[in-house]
Amino acid sequence: MELFHLKVFETVVRAGSFSHAALELGISQSAVSRAIASLEDELRVCLLSRGRFGARPTRLGERVLHLSQQILDLRQQIETEVDRELKLQGGRVRLASFRSAATHLLPPLIAHFSQRFPGVEISLQEADPQTIVRNLRQSDVDIGIIPLPRQTEDLDIWEIARDEFVALLPKAQTPIPDPLSWGDLNRYTFILLNYAECTTVVQDHWKNWGQTLRVGYQITQDSTIVSMVSQGLGAAILPKLAALPIPENVCIRSLPVPLERRIGAAIVSQAMHSPAVLTFWNMLRDVMD
Repeated sequence: MELFHLKVFETVVRAGSFSHAALELGISQSAVSRAIASLEDELRVCLLSRGRFGARPTRLGERVLHLSQQILDLRQQIETEVDRELKLQGGRVRLASFRSAATHLLPPLIAHFSQRFPGVEISLQEADPQTIVRNLRQSDVDIGIIPLPRQTEDLDIWEIARDEFVALLPKAQTPIPDPLSWGDLNRYTFILLNYAECTTVVQDHWKNWGQTLRVGYQITQDSTIVSMVSQGLGAAILPKLAALPIPENVCIRSLPVPLERRIGAAIVSQAMHSPAVLTFWNMLRDVMD
């Protein structure tokens, strides 16, 4: 059943004749006749009574007309929703990110996007990188912010930021050297993140430069690590975004050999994404350009 045939049928009933309907629709009277004939043939019923009075719906035609108007109204609603989204007057963007990027990278971008497109709904959830990738694949989120590198053939990933690993040291009475040497760092016992990807990166960095990392504590939350450093319980190596805000009694220094964490935005490569999602995705890509 073609929507055009229903539109012609509705117009004929409202206009009262085939000729008036043709003028209103901007088509020939014969095209109107063919559309009505096709609809009646498909339904195998008579929908209109024709005569000198024009065209009027039969009793069954009146019931079909009522349903046809509902279908045409739904089509109009669909077109309105699509048009709103294409013009970014509606739609949604579901973001997922690990904590430090969600805290320090995304809020200004979300604020800028919301100012430009106030009709678009934006949500943000915090999760670990493995959960973010799983949620992307399950279509539970649209865009994920994850540490790099990551081998995922089904995702398009774009680097959006780099985050320096820094040493967090408890302030002491004697000045802390700047820059630090490996010898300076080797005097400390370290508090490391537990079950975190960046922990392996730090340990490998120490090994690559022939150094031994003495670990006193392994903690799950980076905010707890910063607090423990401020109490003089040890030093820490964290990405700078994860360490912010830095307490007054904690000293921050660059490593003797720089180490960075790359941060990327990920999206499912083969999925159909809304204009709102693609617009936010392109804005994220522009961050590093």
